[in-house]
Amino acid sequence: MAYFEYKSKKIFYREEGTGELLIVIPGNTASSAAHESELKNYGKKYHAVSLDILGTGQSDRLEKWTVDWWKEGAHQVKALIEHLKYEDAILIGTSGGAVIALLGAILHPDNVKAVIADSFVEKFSKEMLKKNIIDERNKNEEGQILFWKFAHGEDWEKVIKEDTEMMIEFVKQGGEWFEQRLGEIICPVLLTASKKDHMLPDVADQICDISKKIEKSKVFINDKGFHPFIWSQPEDFRIITEYFLKTL
Repeated sequence: MAYFEYKSKKIFYREEGTGELLIVIPGNTASSAAHESELKNYGKKYHAVSLDILGTGQSDRLEKWTVDWWKEGAHQVKALIEHLKYEDAILIGTSGGAVIALLGAILHPDNVKAVIADSFVEKFSKEMLKKNIIDERNKNEEGQILFWKFAHGEDWEKVIKEDTEMMIEFVKQGGEWFEQRLGEIICPVLLTASKKDHMLPDVADQICDISKKIEKSKVFINDKGFHPFIWSQPEDFRIITEYFLKTL
């Protein structure tokens, strides 16, 4: 059981392998528990690590999730890099984790060597909030509940409630993660998604628009899979990311 301290709270992380540091960042309602296969895969060539952002998984809980949760996540990633005694890391993030990874590249450019950002968009709209958060979570589907229990433990309902309330407030405040700062990113970035992602409308066009704002960016849109691409088409994701990593 590995932990490090951040602002007097304990953050849990898992790790596999040795070498250059590569950090896998989970999405909002996931945790490092869901990324064991990624750690085993990337751990063959890297020191692969995944953390539970505060409020999730086996990390300490927060009294309340605020709309700076993703920015705080980026700071936690930087703290993890320093805790592990590295100067920088490659970041792989999916969904909300992709947002954290890109914010890390914006806020801590000296600590981020490259980013792979999967299955996300630049702005979260009211329509997306209703369809993908409120309506979907109210279904209480057995498979989804089992995933949340696996990711967070017995208090999973509190975790999902806090995340949902934060997303509602975030959309009220405009739903923009990056505050028009994507152009500040200086490291190489790979943007990936599935064309058929049911949660992200027009994701192919949106990813291409994001790429135009990041100077050193590449795009891979798969015609198979759903949300997120990293899990729905894992072999394709690994092939394209391994190619990207070889170019660094």
